[in-house]
Amino acid sequence: MIDALLDLAELIAAFGGGAFGAALGPLPAFIFTGFLVIAGEAATLVDPNAAAITDGVAFGPPFSPAISFAGGVAATAYAARRGYLETGFDYHEAKNIAFALGTKPDVLAVGGAFGVLGYWLQTVSAELAMPYDPIAMGVVLSALFHRLILGYSIIGTVRSSSVLDMSPFEDGEKRVIGEPATDGGQAQAADASPAEQREGDRLVVEPWLGHQYKWGHVAMIGLVAGILGAYVAVTTGSAFLGFGISAASLVFLNCGVEKTPVTHHITLPASTAALAVSLGPQAAATAPVDYQEGAMLAGEGLAVALVVGLLFGIVCALFGELFQRIFYAHSDTHWDPPAAAIVFGTFLVTLCYVAGVFGTTVWVPWF
Repeated sequence: MIDALLDLAELIAAFGGGAFGAALGPLPAFIFTGFLVIAGEAATLVDPNAAAITDGVAFGPPFSPAISFAGGVAATAYAARRGYLETGFDYHEAKNIAFALGTKPDVLAVGGAFGVLGYWLQTVSAELAMPYDPIAMGVVLSALFHRLILGYSIIGTVRSSSVLDMSPFEDGEKRVIGEPATDGGQAQAADASPAEQREGDRLVVEPWLGHQYKWGHVAMIGLVAGILGAYVAVTTGSAFLGFGISAASLVFLNCGVEKTPVTHHITLPASTAALAVSLGPQAAATAPVDYQEGAMLAGEGLAVALVVGLLFGIVCALFGELFQRIFYAHSDTHWDPPAAAIVFGTFLVTLCYVAGVFGTTVWVPWF
């Protein structure tokens, strides 16, 4: 493992990937990951040995979300801390992951440094064969580190009735700065510093997606995207193609198309779970674990795989919403709910394998 962590070529490439993710912007960099996964998985369907695009580029140092996306997120938090970002973003500027940070050397250096950190986090999980998606865990842990290192609160200040309460967003409640003013707030705003005025313009709670936070809506998109992810996986044999399609679809969100759903944290676990129940011993021969004969769900048909996929889709969508309400809505920087949901969903696949429900974990590592 030490050799992998200190591989000079990989470290240099990871620095470049993190810096480029900052320059391009975290969300645009992740969208490129999606397009590369589509290209890589399409190439693999033609030639099973052509895995370099997916493994080496999309999930490697150039565009691994733990490197390029997470590096860009950290650089955005740094740029906001330094006062470089004045974009008029509705939330804290450190959450503006759709914004390209350009060529400022210190910002790109921070992106590169967190790209290296992301590479280490991803590599440690992979080398230890931890039972979850190592890339998604790299994204999750990188965000924790950027908050600690750059001086941001882990959760933020909970100003609503509870950490899960999103009703102030629905009511449009703004934050209160300082003591209440006697003139209904005008004097307070006049006396406030520019930074305090910007803080006072923010909502009490800031949901990760203003169009995708209600429990019923989240569950429904989880069901729908879970079915589609499962279908794509079973019909193509690729656990990652659905993820690539979901990630690439975010180009519409980045371009300002309202209400574009975010689904990659749904399609990846759903695809993996669907393959876990549909693959037989021979098809699962390349999985990281021995195939379990006698598993409750093994070698099943498409209908069963779709049902399992939709269940995983619902569970992971709801977990992502729970995570955002705790670690995103009250805080100042982006802590990615989809990455946390993918960690949870892939770990759940492993638990189903350990419990004898699934015959394989497909691609999820195991000790």
